[in-house]
Amino acid sequence: MQTRRLGRLGHESSVLIYGAAALGAVTQDVADASIAEALGGGINHIDTAASYGDAELRLGPMMADIRDRVFLATKTGERSADAAYRQINASLERLQVDRVDLLQLHAIGTMDELDLATAADGALSAAVRARDEGLVGAIGITGHGHRAPATHLEALRRFPFDTVLTPLNWVLAQDPGYLASYEQLVAEVKRQDVGLMVIKTVARRNWPAEQDYATWYEPFRTPQQIAAAVAWALSHEEISGLATPGDVRLLGDVLRGEADRMDLVEATELLAGAEDFSSPFLAMPF
Repeated sequence: MQTRRLGRLGHESSVLIYGAAALGAVTQDVADASIAEALGGGINHIDTAASYGDAELRLGPMMADIRDRVFLATKTGERSADAAYRQINASLERLQVDRVDLLQLHAIGTMDELDLATAADGALSAAVRARDEGLVGAIGITGHGHRAPATHLEALRRFPFDTVLTPLNWVLAQDPGYLASYEQLVAEVKRQDVGLMVIKTVARRNWPAEQDYATWYEPFRTPQQIAAAVAWALSHEEISGLATPGDVRLLGDVLRGEADRMDLVEATELLAGAEDFSSPFLAMPF
C-alpha cells in the first residue's frame, strides 16, 4: 500500500487509515479478523476514539502483538481539562498501552466547540499535559460538518496541532464555499507542515430510511463506487490518508479500491453521475 508522510511527525502512514469506529459494536472475533485484514492489506495506522462504543476494548487484546506495527491514534470528546485527562487515561487502560502516538480533540466542527476545547481549562490543556507526561506523542484535532475546515483553520492559528482530520469527498468539493474553506485550510497545513487526513470519503448521503450499515451515514455500496470515491480522494496529494468507513463489511472494497487505483477521469465521471449523492452533514445524529 502507498504511504505518505504524516506532516512534521514524519511517520510514513498508509494512505488508508483504519477507522476503528467499525469495531464499536462487533465481537472480538470479528474485530480480530478485521484488523488482520487491514494489516494484511498494508494498513499501518489505526484511528479510534473513546466514544466509539467498545472499539478501544476490542483493540486492547491485540495490542501486545501489533503495537510495534501500527501508528495508534485515539480521541477525546470531552471539553474540560479534568474530564479529558480522565478520558485519556481511561483510553490507555482500554487499549492496554502506556502511550498512544496521537491524541485528537474530537468532533470540533464549530467555533463554539473550539472555544470550549481551547479555553484555559479546556481539553487542549489536558492533551498538552498528557503529551508532557509521555502518555501521548502528538496532538491533533478532528471535526464534522460544513464548518469543519474553517474551524480547523482557526484551530491552527491558536495552537500548533500536529494533525488535522477533516471531511472531504467529491460532493462536498462541489460546494464553492466548502471548497474555498478547505483550500484555505490546506494552505495553512502546508505552511505549518501539519499532517492532513480526511473522513467521509465513501459517504453517499444521510440515511433515507432503514439503516443497514453501522455507519451513521449511508455509504456507497458497490465496489465501483467505493473505488471511485477512494481514487478521487487520494488524488489530493496534500492529504496523508483517508479514514476507512465505520463498518467492517466495507473494508475489503476500500482496500481493493486503493490497490487498483481507478483513473481519476473515470472516477470523477462515476461520482458525478451517482444517484442521490449529497452531503452527509445535512442532518447529523449527534
